[in-house]
Amino acid sequence: MSVHGSWERAARGAMLLGADGELRQTIFGEMSALAASTGAINLGQGFPDEEGPIEVLDAARQAIRDGANQYPPALGMPVLREAIAAHQQRFYGLRVDPDSQVLVTAGATEALAATILALTEEGDEVLTLEPFYDAYGAMIAFGKATHVTVPLRAPHFLPDHEDLRAAVTDRTRLILINSPHNPTGSVLPRETLELIIELAYDHDAIIVTDEVYEHLTFEVEHTPISSLPGGFDRTVTISSGGKTFSTTGWKIGWIIAPQPILQAILAVKQYLTYVNGAPFQPAIAVGLGLPDEFFSGVASTLQHKCEILSAGLTSAGFTVSTPQAGYFVIADAAALGVTDAAEFCRSLPSLAGVAAVPVSAFVHPDRRGGFETLLRFAFCKKIDVLERAAAQLAELRLN
Repeated sequence: MSVHGSWERAARGAMLLGADGELRQTIFGEMSALAASTGAINLGQGFPDEEGPIEVLDAARQAIRDGANQYPPALGMPVLREAIAAHQQRFYGLRVDPDSQVLVTAGATEALAATILALTEEGDEVLTLEPFYDAYGAMIAFGKATHVTVPLRAPHFLPDHEDLRAAVTDRTRLILINSPHNPTGSVLPRETLELIIELAYDHDAIIVTDEVYEHLTFEVEHTPISSLPGGFDRTVTISSGGKTFSTTGWKIGWIIAPQPILQAILAVKQYLTYVNGAPFQPAIAVGLGLPDEFFSGVASTLQHKCEILSAGLTSAGFTVSTPQAGYFVIADAAALGVTDAAEFCRSLPSLAGVAAVPVSAFVHPDRRGGFETLLRFAFCKKIDVLERAAAQLAELRLN
């Protein structure tokens, strides 16, 4: 029996559907399975292996004991919406109305899905940077919109302004940016954000910004595009607590947007998950109110972890790009004689006992020039795990 449906568009958009119609598993699933079967250290998927702050975990336990186990309000619990608004004021000087401009979601992924589905129609163009988080492609295709990309090139992985100007047209409905960026770890500078605002006004587009790594920057400041002049009125800001508080399994995210835009997104979101994570919402509210030392400490610890892993990669002969933020480091294996990072990733667990993912998995097949030898390694792991991985990589020798 043939099973046809809109899943095909989503799979094709995520680059999982071959020309023969065969559905492939994600590269993350493939590499994780390979790591499990070989006993390799899994640096392919970006999830922490350490618990989050005890205050946040205890708050979730207390919420369960207190009976916060039924449906929360459609917009999200007031305590979390108020904490999100206070967070925006505290860190970015943004005044946000928690009752009309904040929506709690099932992680940033649902927030992105609801936003793209709500704000686009068939034939609209959605612009992203490339490499891009694979879910973007799936969601854009699911909504029958057209995916347009602007490339990010090594070593700095920043978009060329002329490329941006050429890519944004009157057909552009959404300009979807991810800063800090996954997989490259780049942070868009203020002048690029200002250009994006200019282009959004010139072409009547809406900006959607994925900021889940907002607190995980290394000696560089994260600037929300909504905090810049003219930014808030045309921006849907998406973030979550998973990365900052090492609670990726809780799936507590949020959207901040002007009320008319937020209401349009809610009209779709309420028919996706409806609501989620009742006892985790007050816990993330506690996290957003933690002292400054927590947020600076999370970032500095991650930077140290990045340095440990990068040293091992460099010793192995990789050319390593220094990320400005996030969970990941990009390493170029060309100097090792590698020409196909995807195939190299499939052999790396047996060669070095470490799993990674190829950056080409985040790039359309016809645009992979310049990305063929790049690998993404996750450093959001325990220090002893990273030290072991670095030592094993340093011993890597290819014939």
